[in-house]
Amino acid sequence: MMRDRLLTTLSTTAVFALVLMLGSCVTVPRIALHGASDSPDCVVLLHGLNRSWRAMEPMAEALREGGFSTANVDYSSRAGTIAELVPLSVDSGLQSCRQRGATRIHFVTHSIGGILLRYAYDDNPIPDLGRVVMLGPPNQGSEVVDIARNWPTARLFGGPAGLQLGTGEDSVPAQLGPVEFDLGVIAGTGTTNPLFSAMLPDADDGKVSVARTRVAGMDDFLIVNKSHFFMMSNRQVIDNTMAFLRTGAFIDSERSVEQLTRRETRDTEATKTTSLN
Repeated sequence: MMRDRLLTTLSTTAVFALVLMLGSCVTVPRIALHGASDSPDCVVLLHGLNRSWRAMEPMAEALREGGFSTANVDYSSRAGTIAELVPLSVDSGLQSCRQRGATRIHFVTHSIGGILLRYAYDDNPIPDLGRVVMLGPPNQGSEVVDIARNWPTARLFGGPAGLQLGTGEDSVPAQLGPVEFDLGVIAGTGTTNPLFSAMLPDADDGKVSVARTRVAGMDDFLIVNKSHFFMMSNRQVIDNTMAFLRTGAFIDSERSVEQLTRRETRDTEATKTTSLN
């Protein structure tokens, strides 16, 4: 009886590993493109490591309801290095939006998706790039990669690109400069992964610490009590993402509150001045 259970477990593990390896061989991205005829704006959505387009679909659906065209890119995050993934993800999304006539292309990225966009932009600036929102991005790498890179399953689950997301000087994030486009970053603290969180020094989302999501040049920053795995479908994250794409500011960030307070003070003072006159 115990022998049968062991064989079943081993067989299941082998099948799962085979599925992962076959998935990593996919080199042709699949893109769910939805156009809004009355909008010149298009949003490219890039999912994170070991995820698919389905992870970003709640966000994409909300964006479409908000009047944006969307290109939800499904690429294999284990298909190669970051440099090799850029044509499958960033370039494919840009091409899809341009083909439907978009003149301004925004990005919403999760996890490694943000690094792919930064890498692509550093290599070749995107003239029609609009605003960008990054969800849980390892902009300064992640200590999880530093610790787990020597595990037997590290390459299987993270692929070549995942192993490039450490915190060392040779990591890809460490080699990228400050961002030169409109960027809002959303970091999470609602971890559901105690093992990985134990590897991280500060508040984190289970994969990336809050501190390491930050990057020089960003325009706004928001912390939500959500995990790395689920933040893309959270209503607060979705609402703030749409707000940034429209206005360049999150509705719940400290910066937005400060701007609103200054605006209200200015309007009040203007009203008093008008009354006196």
